[in-house]
Amino acid sequence: MTHETTRGGEFAPQDTSAREEFRTGTGRGTTRRHRDAVPRATTVPGLVDLSALLVMLGAVVVGFGPVWGSAGYVLPAAGGVVVGLAVAWIGAWRRFSAVTVTALAMLGYLLLGGVFALPHTAIGGVVPGLTTLRDLLLGAVEGWKRFVTTAPPLSSFPDLAVVPYLLMLIVSLVAGTIAWRARHAVWALAPVTVGFVGVILLGTLDEALPVVQGAVIALVGLLWGGVRAMEARVGTHSIATESSSAAIRRLRWYRVRTGAAILGVAAVTAAFVAPAIMPDSPRTVLRETIVPPLDLHQYASPLVAFRNYAKEQRTDELFTISDLPEGGRVRLATLDRYDGVVYDASGEGGDTGVYSRVGQSIATAATGEAVEVEVEVTGYSGVWVPEVGALTGVRWTGPDAAAQDGSTYYNSATRTAITTHGVRPGDTYTLSTLVSDLPSEEELQQSTVMDVDLPDVPDTAVPPGLPAKSAQFTGEEIDPATKLFLLRDALAASGVLSSGLEGEPPSRPGHSAERIDTLVQQEKMVGDDEQFAVALALMARQSGIPARVVMGFAPEEDSAYTPGEPWTVVGSDVRAWIEVPFEEHGWVPVEAVPEQKPQIQPEPQSEEVPKPPVLQEPEPPEEPDQAKAGNVEDDEEEEAENETFDWGRFALIVAAIGIPLLLVAGPVVAILAYKARRRNRRRLAEEPVERFSGGWHEVVDVATDLGSTVPASATRRESAHLIAGERQAPGTLAVAHRADASVFGAGRSSAEEAEGYWQEIDELVGGMRAGVPRGQRLRAALSLRSVRARRRWRRS
Repeated sequence: MTHETTRGGEFAPQDTSAREEFRTGTGRGTTRRHRDAVPRATTVPGLVDLSALLVMLGAVVVGFGPVWGSAGYVLPAAGGVVVGLAVAWIGAWRRFSAVTVTALAMLGYLLLGGVFALPHTAIGGVVPGLTTLRDLLLGAVEGWKRFVTTAPPLSSFPDLAVVPYLLMLIVSLVAGTIAWRARHAVWALAPVTVGFVGVILLGTLDEALPVVQGAVIALVGLLWGGVRAMEARVGTHSIATESSSAAIRRLRWYRVRTGAAILGVAAVTAAFVAPAIMPDSPRTVLRETIVPPLDLHQYASPLVAFRNYAKEQRTDELFTISDLPEGGRVRLATLDRYDGVVYDASGEGGDTGVYSRVGQSIATAATGEAVEVEVEVTGYSGVWVPEVGALTGVRWTGPDAAAQDGSTYYNSATRTAITTHGVRPGDTYTLSTLVSDLPSEEELQQSTVMDVDLPDVPDTAVPPGLPAKSAQFTGEEIDPATKLFLLRDALAASGVLSSGLEGEPPSRPGHSAERIDTLVQQEKMVGDDEQFAVALALMARQSGIPARVVMGFAPEEDSAYTPGEPWTVVGSDVRAWIEVPFEEHGWVPVEAVPEQKPQIQPEPQSEEVPKPPVLQEPEPPEEPDQAKAGNVEDDEEEEAENETFDWGRFALIVAAIGIPLLLVAGPVVAILAYKARRRNRRRLAEEPVERFSGGWHEVVDVATDLGSTVPASATRRESAHLIAGERQAPGTLAVAHRADASVFGAGRSSAEEAEGYWQEIDELVGGMRAGVPRGQRLRAALSLRSVRARRRWRRS
């Protein structure tokens, strides 16, 4: 086909090859279009991007140092950077989709997690096994929570290495993908900044090198971002000549040198100025704001078992401690919350501290002499760990060491340790602790009592007679330290120490509000450490003095124990005391217990042999002054009067009075007898597990009679929350947890444990009844709501 021009001539078809060559930029002309013919990740600029990312991500990784406590974090964190950048590079090279890149990242996370994060679980330290895969998958979900709720340093918990490995993998993957594939590569600085902030939040109040880290990330990030922004602007032009390319290179290096000089001067200036202008308040980290997941309500307060140690296990060997410092005490638990029924541990933050998972190394601000204490458990069992001083580490060495290592929690504010796995006979462990000397009483009287925030004691939980007795003991004194020692001396002088043993005055166990009120109302206060410690703590709180109760063990004054030698603790060594915070001394122990235990002395007997009594002949009866002779007629009249007695009327009167009385009193007696029989049947059941279950039924029935409505479909824990809220009895939660543990637990409860459980039931039920008016208590005693509810539950 021919084409005609306007002049009527012909011309050849236009050659479009040059145009097509220009469009595609593949021709040999002197000009070409600036489009990436190959992926940027495989070019020299891509290596520059890689170098910038490695420097910035390395500065982020340094932030894990303080929380880890050793260089062990470097391998998992650096491994995460390597895996993340490698997957991002492969995705950019092969131009994979986001779904494919995500799948590759997950595959790399699982295959290389055994090498970088969990080598102790991998086969040969390289090949991931089933345990490795399980820990990697669980750690990706639960590891974050455990990371921020475990007390640093975390080097004792190698499983937590999953967190820095995964965090740096994600940050590196996102940053590398943006840097090598996005049009606006400067956005790669966003994930790097997020990673930097994330490491801070996961860390501790102690910084690594914040100024240096920030300066490195800012300097390298701004320089690299400036170069990439300039390249993006130049790349918007369609055509670039060979001569312009050289000019662009010169401009690039000029800007790099100029920017580096300016940012270098700014970084040096910031390094000197930052310490002066930074705020004095500590930075925000998650572990200081997140409450650990440990639920203390499921564990009974150890103070409820005080009398059991002092009486039932008096001569039983509990554990042996290798080196107790002179004048030292073994602490079992610190209790700072009182609800009128039991003194318990709160661990709700602030001055009561929190329970954080700990291991063989514990960071602490306490001071003192470093001591290693070995403990061998022989007869003690429970979740509360006997310990000494301020712990800096716990190393379990017994048969259950692996389980106990992962379930040990410590509250550095109250110096209380607990293991959810439990301590049993045969366990052994080593405590790394700091022990300091106690101040003298003269030093304390010259010191100042600190103001700390403890859980409030509800007004309904205060024994009615305690405020007046506290005011009586302190008088007009206003100095807190002086008031404290006045209370202590008055209690010690008025007290009679008795655990209800043979030869001692009768003494009831427990420390409920009713028991403490009975104690302080007596002229001679009869009780043991349990009652005196709680009474002193409550009196101190009434006087505006913060105080908490501590239960533990200490050698008796007449003990054969020699400081520096192993000490075998027996049940009679159990003690309870209070602690009060003093400036420059911290929490100091104070006791208010009579020094000696007065015994009931037998009546003195004479040494002479008593003479047999002399029998006297009875004296003849005296005749009446005016004796009147009887008369037969009078006798007959008297018999006639007896015979004419109206027995029918008498029966009618008895029936008229007795039947209504029986109708009124009979049901009352029947109801009370039925409830008493029901309670005894539950408490004396053949199997201990039935006693635990019956104890919980007793709590539910009492609450039902008092007016609470417990659904038949509710579990024990659900019912406990409902009863605790309506009856203001938090102790219900612990009782429900113990019942569940006995009924559904793997172990078998003993009769002694069941009896101790019923003592808790008695205190809890007594507190619930004491919290309502007298009329309501009477109506509850005669109520049949629990009987009807129990029948409905059985039918359902």
